[in-house]
Amino acid sequence: MRLTNVTHLRLPFGRLWGYDVTASALDRRLPVSFDQHAHVAAGERPGSWMALSFRLPRGIRRESIADAWLSVIARHGTLRTAFVLGADGEPELYELEVGQGVWVEHRIAPGQAVNDAVRDVLDAACAPYQQPSHRLCVLETAAGLTVLIGADHSHVDMWSMLVIARDLLALLTARRPGATSLPGRAPAFVEHTQLLLDRAAAPDHVRQRWAHIIEDSGGVMPRFPLSLGAPEPQRERVEVRDVFDLDDGAAFAAQAREDGVSTLALAVVAMTAVTRELAGTPLRAVFPVHSRYDDNWHDSVGWFITNSVLESAVAEPRAAAAAVKQAVQLGSWPLADVLAPWGGMPIAPGMFAISWLDLRRLPVRIDSVGLDAQYVSATIHTDGVMLWFILDESGLHLRCRYPDTVEARVNVGAWLDLLVARLQTSARSSVRGLLRVGGRTFRLERASRDDVEAIAALLSDDQFGPDREGVELERYEAAYDMVARDSSNYLGVVRNGDDRVVATMQLTVIPGLSRGGSIRLQVEGLRVAEAERSKGLGTAMLEWAHDYGRARGAQLAQVTTDEARERARVFYTRLGYRSAHVGLKRGL
Repeated sequence: MRLTNVTHLRLPFGRLWGYDVTASALDRRLPVSFDQHAHVAAGERPGSWMALSFRLPRGIRRESIADAWLSVIARHGTLRTAFVLGADGEPELYELEVGQGVWVEHRIAPGQAVNDAVRDVLDAACAPYQQPSHRLCVLETAAGLTVLIGADHSHVDMWSMLVIARDLLALLTARRPGATSLPGRAPAFVEHTQLLLDRAAAPDHVRQRWAHIIEDSGGVMPRFPLSLGAPEPQRERVEVRDVFDLDDGAAFAAQAREDGVSTLALAVVAMTAVTRELAGTPLRAVFPVHSRYDDNWHDSVGWFITNSVLESAVAEPRAAAAAVKQAVQLGSWPLADVLAPWGGMPIAPGMFAISWLDLRRLPVRIDSVGLDAQYVSATIHTDGVMLWFILDESGLHLRCRYPDTVEARVNVGAWLDLLVARLQTSARSSVRGLLRVGGRTFRLERASRDDVEAIAALLSDDQFGPDREGVELERYEAAYDMVARDSSNYLGVVRNGDDRVVATMQLTVIPGLSRGGSIRLQVEGLRVAEAERSKGLGTAMLEWAHDYGRARGAQLAQVTTDEARERARVFYTRLGYRSAHVGLKRGL
């Protein structure tokens, strides 16, 4: 799922509605977490929120959405709380009673972009001291409804936004008669806050490590190692980059497994190397870590995030893994006590933070592709650098926010360029593409347009090649363009030690409703150069293809071959393929 901001959010034009719930303050005062206090104490300001947008299936009415939203609020205590400014000037948290509301249309002025209208609504409704500080909006268009749910960051994190969306969708799409309620109330975030407040203070070695890191950073939290220009807040510049597709992401993960570390640790290796190369310093950054320490909190909504510091001095997998482990440990203790000598987090202009979220590992899922779901952040002024990594079923994406100054454009841009290049190089040189056959090593990789001529030659160098192939190269290149545009296809080539293409195959993932909704892997055009045949290369390619299919949920691999290809039929039969069906073809 992509992480964007409200300026770049893809929204159709339509009527913008907001659901105004009724709310009354209650007397019960609740505990405030360290991060909540720091966030809310900064005061009312636009852009303190985060949001999630997604499209709804057709046929759902706004009235049903309102009813479902009230049920979601009833389940999650955090959505029934609000901050007030105490007599001593400190933020205090109280419980709210939230009731039925009304739909209000937010007029989009002539010439005003839909995104700007949405931003204005969320800036006003999702501020720290609003009661409540969340807002459900619906964009009504001819194509259907798009839901936007925003909340002040003091009450939610990215995981929480998924929980909220999942619960709302579960109510809206339930088909069972009377299915109007969710499971019982989820544990409230204030319970988690109290548990942390009651926890023992951090041991001395944790305090000492924090002190050393802050001292090495000049008495403040880590800052971006290159100049950002003027130290005062500037209008933000946001860059969103697609780092890996699914294939490169799998290759990167395979290399991490080979190195015995996590994908995060391998990404830290690249960031460490880039920082060393461009700034001559270790990688040092604020590192948010989640505090959902056990399953009890998986279905809860709240700001289950604590801050730590990631420091990596050596661009080597094991060293980076140790740095990540230490960062998690540093963030596992109540920070109010640890950071008391500095009066809280000692933030200074230029603060550098790195966030990593692997959606594939979360116990909460929504169909982000089918729903066109997007995480949305606000537009703000900033004097620091914030980097988010999102890993999902489509690959690895990053979003970076930094001050829009000439120096930051040059320096942060160069850092990002080099980082993305290093990550992509690491993926493409991964062990995942290595085929080891008879003491020799080959590399299987996605074909480029430059490989088309070699692929055409392999297709022609075949028993039936002279009759089927031999057309002009331009037709093969046009066909390559069509294959490359279709993400369900993988056109692969195998290179030998001399970097020469010696084999090829095309894989296609085919979803379908038959066989209980099974996904199939189609293998086509497997060809091996004559000099490499009967040596095990074709077998290695098929084994790789089967792993490729399994990673995409395929339960069945299928291949077609001409009845006259006796050797090919023996080859596929030896690898477990059976002639279970009759294939029929006709020309069009």
